[in-house]
Amino acid sequence: MATAISFLVSIALVLLFSFVFATSADNHENFIQCLTSHSMNATSISQVIYTPNNSSYTSVLEFSLQNPIFQTPDTPKPLVIITPLYESHIQVAIKCGRNHGLQIRIRSGGHDYEGLSYVSHVPFFILDLINIRSIKLYYRIAEKSKTLAFPAGVCSTVGVGGYFSGGGYGMLLRKFGLAADNVIDARMIDVNGRILDRESMGEDLFWAIRGGSGGSFGVVIAWKINLVQVPSSVTVFSVLRTLEQNATMLVHRWQYIAEKIDNNLLISVILNTVNSSEEGNRTVQAKFRTLFLGRTDELLSLMQKNFPELGLVKADCIEMSWIESTLFVYEFPNGSSLDVLLDRTAPSRAAFKSKSDYVKEPISEIGLEGLWRRFFEEEGAGAELIVFPYGGKMNEIPESETPFPHRSGNIFLISYAVTILEEEVEASNRYIDWIRRLYSYMAPYVSKSPREAYANYRDLDIGKNNDKGKTSYTQASVWGVKYFENNFNRLVQVKTMVDPGNYFRNEQSIPPVSPWWKKRGN
Repeated sequence: MATAISFLVSIALVLLFSFVFATSADNHENFIQCLTSHSMNATSISQVIYTPNNSSYTSVLEFSLQNPIFQTPDTPKPLVIITPLYESHIQVAIKCGRNHGLQIRIRSGGHDYEGLSYVSHVPFFILDLINIRSIKLYYRIAEKSKTLAFPAGVCSTVGVGGYFSGGGYGMLLRKFGLAADNVIDARMIDVNGRILDRESMGEDLFWAIRGGSGGSFGVVIAWKINLVQVPSSVTVFSVLRTLEQNATMLVHRWQYIAEKIDNNLLISVILNTVNSSEEGNRTVQAKFRTLFLGRTDELLSLMQKNFPELGLVKADCIEMSWIESTLFVYEFPNGSSLDVLLDRTAPSRAAFKSKSDYVKEPISEIGLEGLWRRFFEEEGAGAELIVFPYGGKMNEIPESETPFPHRSGNIFLISYAVTILEEEVEASNRYIDWIRRLYSYMAPYVSKSPREAYANYRDLDIGKNNDKGKTSYTQASVWGVKYFENNFNRLVQVKTMVDPGNYFRNEQSIPPVSPWWKKRGN
C-alpha cells in the first residue's frame, strides 16, 4: 500500500513538473510571438531577443552578472533576454510580459547584491538596458570641463538606473549630497507603456524613483541631472595603518571628527586583514582614503587641527583633477587613461555576500576590538568593511525630501562584504554564516528600531516579499522601514497609484495595497 502511494505521488510530481515546464515553454513561445507581432519593426526587435537556443544567450546573460554566487547551474535562468535599442522595444516588452504572465527583471549594470535584476524563482525575462545608455557619465563630464562634477560613486560598471533609484553616494556626499538629490528630471515607461517625464508623471512618482529602489514603479530610461562646481585641482591621499600602528585608536578617534569636519573634506575608512610583520600572523589594516576639494596646504592645516593623530604629511598627498580622483579612489593604476571609464567589463568578479548598517553613536574601542577578533576567524580573510562618513550636506536635507531617509543623526554608513574564497556550496554557506554572525555582533553598536540599511546594498536577510501571490503591507514593512523608515508608507501609496496590479515586482519591491472596501469584500 505504501509503495502504491509513493508511486502515485511520484507520478503526480512528474505530471506537475511536466505541466509547469510545458506552461513555461508555451508562455515563452507566445511571448516571443507577441514581441514580433506588436513591434513596429519586427526585424529590429528580433535582433535583440535572446533565448537559451541562441548561441549568444549565455554571454549576454553573464556579461553584466556582477556576483558569481548567482552563476551556478542551479540558479534560475530567464526564458528570454531582451536588450532593447529603442523605447518602443521596452513598451512592447512590458505589454507582452503582462499579457503572457512573465515577470520582468530590469537590469542596468547588474550590480544588485542579491541578483534581483537577473534572477527570479518564477518564469521571467530580463530587460537588459545595456544598449539604452547614451553616455558614460564621468567620461563625458571630463570631456567638457575640469571644474564640473557629479556626486556619484566610482565603480565604472555601475549603471545609473539602479544607482540613482536607490539614492547613490560617493566621495562628494558631504559637499553635495546624494546622486538622487541632484536629479532634476527623468524619463520613464510605466506599466501601461506610457512615456512620462517629471511633469507628466507628477511629483509623487518623481519623488519615489529618486531613492525608492529600482524596479518597483516602471522602467527609467533617462535622467536629467544637475552638475556641481568643483576646483580645477583637488587633493587625495590613502594612508594605511595596522593594529601595530594604532589603528584601533585612529578608527575610534575618526568617528568623532569625520562627520563634523569641513564639508569639502571626506575621509572614508576601509578595514580588512593583511599579513602582519610577524610571520604566519594576520593583522587588521585601516586604509584612510580621502578626497579634499582644495589644495594640499589647506588640507594639511585641516588635518593638523582636527585629526593630528593620523600623522598626515605632505608626501602622502597628491593633487589632481576631480575626474582623476575617481580613478584614484577606485584604485586604477597611477597614470591610467580616462578611457578605462568606457570599459563596461568589471576588472574582477568574485562571489560575495554583503550587508549594511548605520551608526549614530561612536563605537567604543572595546567594540572595535571585538570586531577585529571576528576578522581573525578563517572566513574573515575575505572580509572588507567600508565606513563612510555622513554630516555636511546630508544634515541639511530633510529625511522626507526623497525616499532615502538616512540623513541627520547618522555618523556613518557601514558596508560589510565577505568574498567567498572557495567554490564548494558548503564553503559558500560558511562565509555567509560568518557575515551573519558579524552582523549579529554589531547589533548593540548600530541604529535600532528600526535597524537601518541602505537599499542599494540589497540584503534579503532583513526580509522579503513572497515569490508568488500577494505580499501584505505588514510583511513588506519588515524590510521596507529598514531601508526607507517613515517614507515607506508614501512609497506604498505611490505604488498603489501607478502599478496597482504589481507587475513590477521582486523580492524587495514596493507592494501596492488594496483599497479598504476591496479588503472587506464590498
